Amino acid sequence: MKQRAKVVPKAEGVVLELGCGSGTNFAMYDAGKVSKLYALEPAPGMIVKAKRTAGELGIGKSIEFLETGAENIPLPDKSVDTAMITFVLCTIPDWKGALAETRRVLKPGGKVLFTEHGLAPDEGIAKWQRRVEPVWKSLAGGCHLTRNTTGMLHECGFACDDAETMYLPNTPKIAGFVSWGSARLV
Repeated sequence: MKQRAKVVPKAEGVVLELGCGSGTNFAMYDAGKVSKLYALEPAPGMIVKAKRTAGELGIGKSIEFLETGAENIPLPDKSVDTAMITFVLCTIPDWKGALAETRRVLKPGGKVLFTEHGLAPDEGIAKWQRRVEPVWKSLAGGCHLTRNTTGMLHECGFACDDAETMYLPNTPKIAGFVSWGSARLV
């Protein structure tokens, strides 16, 4: 939650949240800065939970839910000011397609706000991440331990302006290396 709190309140304008899950981020958005929130989620059960969360927060009518994957975003080109990506890139099967779609829907000057876990910079830990990942994926909903978030963003045409990293305290290092920040279209 502390990682999410570093980026979610910075969202502004028309916001697209990729993989909203059960609505964990909803309470962190600044209603004074967000004019519209699209909550994208491919799992029907999670949409039900997210709608319940939004209702409990009293913001259910201000969120438009998109029940689909991030690889095919049903929004017009250049229609989003902020794309929010929090702890979801690790599970998207076609992450390149998802980031290409994110590029397509971002307005010129738009930004991606992200916080993700991924590949550790320490070779000893990265070695264990690679060893454990096949089992981890099957137990953790397709979650990859070895994805490099900033590298993925760069590969898909984004520039990371202020990315920071750290190991989460009280978390095994193989799952606790996180990065967060913002990225813009190049």
